Amino acid sequence: MRQFSLWKTLLIWFAIVAAALAAAPNLFSPNTLASLPQWLPHKALTPGLDLRGGAYLVVKIDRADIVQSRLESTVASVRTRLRDANIRYTGLAGNAQTVQVRITDAAQIDRALSLLAPLAVPAGGVPDADIAITKANDGQINLQISDKAIDRTLASALERSVAIVAHRAIEAGGIDPIITPAGRDRLVVQIPGLGDPQRFKDLLSQPGKLTFRLVDSSVSAQDAMAGSVPPGSEIVYSQDDPPIAYLVERAEVLHASDLGDFAIEPGPTPDTSFLTFNFNLDGSRRFTDLVEKNAGRTLAILLDDQVLTAPELSKLPVGDSSRIPLNYSPDESEDLAAMLRSGPLPAALTIVEERTIDPGLSGDAIHAGLIAGIIGAVLVAGLMIGLYGMLGVIASVALLVNLLMIVAVLTVFGAPLTLPGLAGMVLMIGIAVDACVLIYERIREELKAGLHLDQAISAGYSRAFMTVVDASITMLVAAAILFYLGSDAIRGFAVTLAAGIITTAFTAFLFTRPLVEAWVRRRRLRHLPKSVHTDVFDGTAVRFIGIRRYTFTALAALSLVCMLGVATAGMHLGVDFTGGSLIEARSKDGTADADDIRSRLSELNLGDVEVKRLRDPASAMIRLQSQGGGDNAEQSAISLVRSELQDEYDFRRLEVVGPAVSGELARTATLGVLASLLAILIYIWIRFEWQFAIGAIIATLHDVILTLGFFVVTGIEFNLTSIAALLVIVGYSLNDTVVVYDRMRENLKRYTRMPLPILIDASINQTLSRTILTAATTLLALLALTLFGGEVIRPFALVMLFGVAVGTFSSIYIAAPVLILFRLRPKSYDDEDENETAGGTPGKATV
Repeated sequence: MRQFSLWKTLLIWFAIVAAALAAAPNLFSPNTLASLPQWLPHKALTPGLDLRGGAYLVVKIDRADIVQSRLESTVASVRTRLRDANIRYTGLAGNAQTVQVRITDAAQIDRALSLLAPLAVPAGGVPDADIAITKANDGQINLQISDKAIDRTLASALERSVAIVAHRAIEAGGIDPIITPAGRDRLVVQIPGLGDPQRFKDLLSQPGKLTFRLVDSSVSAQDAMAGSVPPGSEIVYSQDDPPIAYLVERAEVLHASDLGDFAIEPGPTPDTSFLTFNFNLDGSRRFTDLVEKNAGRTLAILLDDQVLTAPELSKLPVGDSSRIPLNYSPDESEDLAAMLRSGPLPAALTIVEERTIDPGLSGDAIHAGLIAGIIGAVLVAGLMIGLYGMLGVIASVALLVNLLMIVAVLTVFGAPLTLPGLAGMVLMIGIAVDACVLIYERIREELKAGLHLDQAISAGYSRAFMTVVDASITMLVAAAILFYLGSDAIRGFAVTLAAGIITTAFTAFLFTRPLVEAWVRRRRLRHLPKSVHTDVFDGTAVRFIGIRRYTFTALAALSLVCMLGVATAGMHLGVDFTGGSLIEARSKDGTADADDIRSRLSELNLGDVEVKRLRDPASAMIRLQSQGGGDNAEQSAISLVRSELQDEYDFRRLEVVGPAVSGELARTATLGVLASLLAILIYIWIRFEWQFAIGAIIATLHDVILTLGFFVVTGIEFNLTSIAALLVIVGYSLNDTVVVYDRMRENLKRYTRMPLPILIDASINQTLSRTILTAATTLLALLALTLFGGEVIRPFALVMLFGVAVGTFSSIYIAAPVLILFRLRPKSYDDEDENETAGGTPGKATV
């Protein structure tokens, strides 16, 4: 028997010990880790937001806001330059990206053009002009703001917003917020540990631009609105209800950059307070001059172009610091100070997607996932030991090493472990032993072919290797597409799945083989012991091809029914694809009353409201339809629900998806499924032949269609996690199919004149034990996940449970028999197929 060399054995154990050291920090608390020697690893696994609680938001800068802001600033610049130069003009206005002005004195047109020319020069040495300036015959000058200028302004605004959003997240109680740009106009905001992001959302709701202007007392605001507004002034309104009109000068007399260290002092009554701040040196001097030169005048202090307060200048203290009175409650004042401390946002931000989970709920999810994993591991290990005896013990030890290495890989690379990722780890419990089943069953076949045990072990590992590689690649394709197209939580699942597939190959071929060989040498075995009980499948001679017309007809009819169900009844699409909101609420005292919640929310004019009780009697799931008024409308609906229910219920989980994001997610999901099918088609075509590729796609489409039908029948919500389930089902189905195809390819080379129907029957029967046993181990893990994995992950596990069963069925009854249609053999070899399969025993091939 071939023995592993010493250096190979040492390398294998070195990898396992290194994995154990890398994973070990996850067993200790942060305080304990800090006391460990520095040479030991200290990096622990990073839990995703859904496993430690926190808020995930996607915010967007609207391009239209950037255009409007740039238009207004250009109009203001034109006005200032022409007035300062005493050039008379009329008709100054802006529309879309064009500013128009008419110079009344033709002799001053060239001078006006020279004054406006600097506006066209872009900042930062960019070669393209920001504004194209043209002159018409009637004295009109047009200034066209370029698209590239808008793009540059948008990119600059997005970049400057990162630090400001992070500051506001910290002000709201967030710890180590992560702010990353996503695309041309969005930021992804992740705030770990922030259970209720409402204060943060309130801080994001305003840009927070503070401006100081003198009130124009030459005419009252009412007279100005009734007549004409004096040049250099404009009408603004307060934040009061109803708002109060103020006539203020356009010129800013003090800049917000001159102020800092904003804080709040309590006022004389509970609903009043003072906003205190310090001046820099220039600001102190400028404010002192302002007070001295404008005694008796009123200063309008504006927040985002609304009057915050308007005190008399003479009543404001001067010096290095000052304070202004506010008619705000202490909480509102603290929010204002926090907003000002972070600085003004360069543009308004709109929340287009929100996913929040309470830290307490995430703890429940972790507990449920661990229980499901332990039960799944016990069930799978029990089955393997019951079927294979000592070989099953070795496979079970390999399973534990595999899980250890998955944790180590995630820890070393800093990949976050998400709730779907935890589910993926439980799924890997079933998939991990599949490779061992393939190897063990191949060893049994080699023994039946007459090889000695040591030769059978060597041949079994060698010949099973490419089968496992082919099957693993189909799963890796699904994982790669999930990672590329999925959300952060789904990416966590994809990373866990990919890591598990790679570590499974290591444990199955490099870890178990020396153990199996050492066991055989120590026991001096010449054949497998009687503790291996998988011989129940030996000698099977099921006539799969003989009934193919019946199975094809039945499955075609069932697939058609499923497609009609999807087209007519439709699936219960989640908010990921329809937009809207999903809220998990927990009663603060007693049982959640779904009827009462539904009745109260129906009075808020929010459209269709779905409320259902969860397994926990104190919890209920609330779903609001898309509000149809844009992304801000979704947040307004959440605010209404919160104000209605917050006294009796805690919001434990919240998902809000705006219409723009839901449309993008739907397109992404469709592309993901199609891309996975195309990638698998190409791979199977390259590794086998085109007939195999077409057969694999037909079988996979059958699995996808029946799974979609399962969604229709059960009413399970179809969301992003469902897409992950579909892609894993595609990968797993191909995994099973590749095992059968690999044996068919081997038999095609060995039995060159065997009729194809007999050869296909023989190939399926030869691999039947592997097909059934690998499905059984995976189904056991999924069953544990379904029963014990918790409320959030249960739909995913249930769909996977159905999909794996269907995929196993299709690999037997569709993927292989459908190849009859594609003539893998010359026709003369297969003319006898009807006689041989209908009249005699299904063909057996001794392999």
